[in-house]
Amino acid sequence: MRKISSLLSILLLATLITQAQTRSAVPAANPKMNAFIKTLMSKMTIDEKIGQLNLVTGGEATTGSSVSMDVEGKIKKGQVGGIFSLTTPARVRKAQEIAVQSRLKIPLIFGQDVIHGYKTTFPIPLGLACTWDLNLIERTARIAATEASADGINWTFSPMVDISRDPRWGRISEGNGEDTYLGSQIARAMVKGYQGTDLLSNNTLMACVKHFALYGAAESGRDYNTTDMSLDRMYNEYLPPYKAAVDAGAGSVMVSFNDINGVPATANKWLLSDVLRKQWGFNGFVVSDYTGVSELIEHGLGTLPEVSALSLKAGTDMDMVSEGFLTTLKKSYTEGKVSLQQIDNSCRLILEAKYKLGLFDDPFKYCSEERAKAEILTPANLKTARLAAAESFVLLKNDNNTLPLKKTGKVALIGPLGNTGSNMPGTWSVNADLKNTLSLLDGLKEVANNKVDISYTVGSNLLADAAYQQRATMFGRDLPRDNRSEEDMIKEAITAAKKADVVVAALGESSEMSGESSSRTDLQLPDVQQRLLAALLKTGKPVVLVLFTGRPLTLKWEQENIPAILNVWFGGTEAAHAIGDVLFGDVNPSGKLTTTFPQNVGQVPLYYSHKNTGRPLEDGKWFSKFRSNYLDVSNDPLYPFGFGLSYSNFSYGAIKLDKKTFKPGEAITASVTVTNTGTVAGKEVVQLYTRDMVGSSTRPVKELKGFQKISLKPGESREVSFRIQESDLKFYNANLKYVAEPGAFKVFIGTNSRDVQTADFTLL
Repeated sequence: MRKISSLLSILLLATLITQAQTRSAVPAANPKMNAFIKTLMSKMTIDEKIGQLNLVTGGEATTGSSVSMDVEGKIKKGQVGGIFSLTTPARVRKAQEIAVQSRLKIPLIFGQDVIHGYKTTFPIPLGLACTWDLNLIERTARIAATEASADGINWTFSPMVDISRDPRWGRISEGNGEDTYLGSQIARAMVKGYQGTDLLSNNTLMACVKHFALYGAAESGRDYNTTDMSLDRMYNEYLPPYKAAVDAGAGSVMVSFNDINGVPATANKWLLSDVLRKQWGFNGFVVSDYTGVSELIEHGLGTLPEVSALSLKAGTDMDMVSEGFLTTLKKSYTEGKVSLQQIDNSCRLILEAKYKLGLFDDPFKYCSEERAKAEILTPANLKTARLAAAESFVLLKNDNNTLPLKKTGKVALIGPLGNTGSNMPGTWSVNADLKNTLSLLDGLKEVANNKVDISYTVGSNLLADAAYQQRATMFGRDLPRDNRSEEDMIKEAITAAKKADVVVAALGESSEMSGESSSRTDLQLPDVQQRLLAALLKTGKPVVLVLFTGRPLTLKWEQENIPAILNVWFGGTEAAHAIGDVLFGDVNPSGKLTTTFPQNVGQVPLYYSHKNTGRPLEDGKWFSKFRSNYLDVSNDPLYPFGFGLSYSNFSYGAIKLDKKTFKPGEAITASVTVTNTGTVAGKEVVQLYTRDMVGSSTRPVKELKGFQKISLKPGESREVSFRIQESDLKFYNANLKYVAEPGAFKVFIGTNSRDVQTADFTLL
């Protein structure tokens, strides 16, 4: 396996033009920091240096089966560099006090999974991406940093920027979707939001971009599974968001669980040293994922001493929970299996991170009880959370203007997700207050302000299989099972529906049906929920499906039969209010999908920016023998990338180009007039795509290259312009050179990746 890695390194080093400093090069240019770290390290024993490479749990929450032991004793001995999942100023202060009483008084760094908010939670990342609002996304990260830092935290394991095109993979909920360009833009915004303009400020967090790399392409959509892809796909489609986060200044990187070219990421020297450091110039530190070092044993790379040495030499600087570094590296050093320089390099990078955070000047800068009381769950933060949630919702269908609902009459809220507050924040909301989060029932009542008679009945269990439901409602997200028969529950729901003017069916996944270790092979609504939905339709009352999900689902029957479908993902702390805002028309939905929804799971992976085959299906057909298609279903998605309806209607004029050709160093402007032809004000995400018609390598049929979210009043028109430069047309060719090749291009502008206007231009 190491031979394969070496061959790839030679290929890439020979073909890539831009090279940056090697792992053993001179530290980043900050003379004062360099002098301080050099002096400190000159006093450190090898045991204390190795101790800095050890990251342990604080005991509050874990994402694996291992828990760190005797943490306090290890801190006293200088055997801990950082702690994660320890929060509140009092607890953090206590641990930090122990650290600064050690021989060299080196402070700890405190990390936490601040994924989509801290106490104030925002929509799950997949939902937040559907806002297509980079300023809003950055603001949510800024609020998260402010709250978490007020509660003792200074390092977040976010943003997660893994591209994923397989909705079977549960962690698709934690990323930004399928698109390279959009994912890169969001990666930059998140890093900027967390780290602000000055990491020395006490209200910022050091970002940790993850999971490096290719984690979202796990085979069969099964978490932690192997990944195998070409360098062409890797460089053009999967690596750019990680690089965008690194270029934005992310202070740390977390490696992924999967293997890459046969070598697990944690021990992959080509990935961590050649790509990350030499090619991209990353000068922060690299941390393993939870027990990622010791898990290399199961990968088949050797014993704990062997895999620990491999990881360090590859470029992993900090060992999360495995304690392989702590317990084996000194012996490996004495045996000549790792060098002192390798240990020093990793130690220096971790000490530099602490210096950049200002911890050597003030180890207790994040330990203010006053800040914690004043800056967490503020009205302003909750207002932003409510806005972000509403902006993330995607209206998938709205026949006969079923939505918005009127604030009069009777509404029957039916479904197992209609009266649960604990599931509203979604997966990876480890710091959320689940007990005080409003259920949809309570949220609708408050938004309706007692003007609507809202009743509730459960209608069905989440899942027919009790054991499956238990697996899907972990971590305090319980949904107590109703022990009545399915028939009795449906009968009760039908009775409630017949008494109402409209039915709101709160169905879909529970929050822990997506997320880590939550892969699924069946992407339909659970069968018991489908039967409930069919029974509700038979009442003849209008049915609105409020869909909770952390991934694309297969909703072909629902699309064909349900009048209105509002995908609300999991919206965070203020989800219940935000759903009410959209259902009752106080907010016009504007979310657009960042993942393609397939018709069925057999189409997976399905994504808009695919490449053509030599036998593409002809336009207007869905089957033709000896063409690339299926016998049983068309190639089309159920909902394309970028799709989302509104209570308004938007029309697009023809594309206008200021010129048909341009040279390198010049630019071309593409414009289109967008008009709100509806009766209410609304927001539209205007999307620009390009296609390279002839290339030295095969190119995708469409690639997102720009977008603008605009607001239009009824009848208002606006010309939206995009500037296309040579850099927008670049890609990594077969030699991994980043080039824009002269020739013919198409430009597409529209409301989603399918429904577009088209024009042609040429790069000379």
